[in-house]
Amino acid sequence: MSTNRYSLILEKIFFDHYEKGMKSFSFKRVEIESTAAKLGISLPKNIGDLVYSFRFRTEMPKTIVATAPAGQSWVIKLSGKATYLFVLDRQWIIQPNPGLICIKVPDSTPGIISRYALDDEQSLLALVRYNRLVDIFTGVASFSLQNHLRTTVEGVGQVEVDELYVGIDRRGAHYVFPLQAKGGRDKMSGVQIEQDIALCAEKFPQLLCRALGAQFLPDGAIALMEFADTSEGLRLVAERHYRLVPREALSDEDIQSYRAMNEQG
Repeated sequence: MSTNRYSLILEKIFFDHYEKGMKSFSFKRVEIESTAAKLGISLPKNIGDLVYSFRFRTEMPKTIVATAPAGQSWVIKLSGKATYLFVLDRQWIIQPNPGLICIKVPDSTPGIISRYALDDEQSLLALVRYNRLVDIFTGVASFSLQNHLRTTVEGVGQVEVDELYVGIDRRGAHYVFPLQAKGGRDKMSGVQIEQDIALCAEKFPQLLCRALGAQFLPDGAIALMEFADTSEGLRLVAERHYRLVPREALSDEDIQSYRAMNEQG
């Protein structure tokens, strides 16, 4: 199924509902099937792939983009069982900052994992886990509780977290870290991060939630980002880049420079 066919279906669904001035409106999953039938387009068994594609992989059709006011863009959110919501949101492309320093970390990945690791989401999750990058990034002793946790959140519908960590700090406070990982051509999604936060609020209300994102950089390094849901919407709290290296590649000069940066705050 080509992206162009997906675009034709989404465009028709959008303009069947949209009226000028609208800021949000919902549509049902069943409309994907009925619209495809009207257009004479066959769908794959996984109908939800159309919505997933425009939420995480593909740009919205230009005709839809053109209806958004300056500084805003249309996003698709979950809105209960088999229901989706088109919402105008602040325009923000979440991507790693190419100007950040890359911190070298001794590679603790088991050899057999390194031998067969790809550049996809699963490999990224494995590298983060084996090298305890969540601990390093957050300063909290953290442990993987479950990966690809799929559950239902009230008012949102089905949500899947790529990996869920829990942790404890030196003062005894407990944390939950939902981690969104992106490899290949998938893009970091503010909508998915918001859903991760909503899941933690419902399932782990007694824990401090810190939402994280991980993404491969073009040169193979790993970017980690932390987000917070504020009164002004989702915001980036912190970002660091890490390069996994053999121990002999971490020089005394590297260690001294990291120490100096730490002393400077």
